[in-house]
Amino acid sequence: MSSRPEVSVSPLRAKIQHASDPALQRLSRFPVAAMVAIVLVLVIAGAVLGGVLGALMILVVAGFAGWLAYLAWPRLETPERLMRLAPIALLLAVALVAGVSHQLLV
Repeated sequence: MSSRPEVSVSPLRAKIQHASDPALQRLSRFPVAAMVAIVLVLVIAGAVLGGVLGALMILVVAGFAGWLAYLAWPRLETPERLMRLAPIALLLAVALVAGVSHQLLV
């Protein structure tokens, strides 16, 4: 494995990372299985419910994943960045389909 150099960050990124620290500390104490269950429930319920509510449920998960990806971004290499972007793009597409498909059925 290659050692990664120190990454310099902008003042805005440093401020966001610092503001995220308390939430990350709470999340680190949360059981992993419970976090996975919450994410699965939100995505599956959002896809099944459809409409605006379903799309919002899925967008919450996409936003959470995006926030975590943003925090890790400077330390990631290109393949790792792509692996973080792919599920976020998939969640956004599912949210769009869930929101639009309900509108077409009504």
